[in-house]
Amino acid sequence: MKNTRFLRAGIIGAVIAALCCFTPVLVFLLGVLGLSALTGYLDYVLFPALVFFIGLTFYALSRKRSCDTEGDSGNNGDISEDTQ
Repeated sequence: MKNTRFLRAGIIGAVIAALCCFTPVLVFLLGVLGLSALTGYLDYVLFPALVFFIGLTFYALSRKRSCDTEGDSGNNGDISEDTQ
């Protein structure tokens, strides 16, 4: 799995969760769908989702950083070198 896939998912998820937490977008959409009774429970879902996606972003950044430092060990990206 590519390292950027976790990073991309973390950033997109965090932005969507933050957008739904701090703006009335989700409340409006639930009202249009007739599910406005569920708006009282949004905090129980959105805040943990926001924390999860921010954690995923930090995990992906640390994983990417460790892979980048391992790649700079002097073999210029070669997986194996022929030794005779």
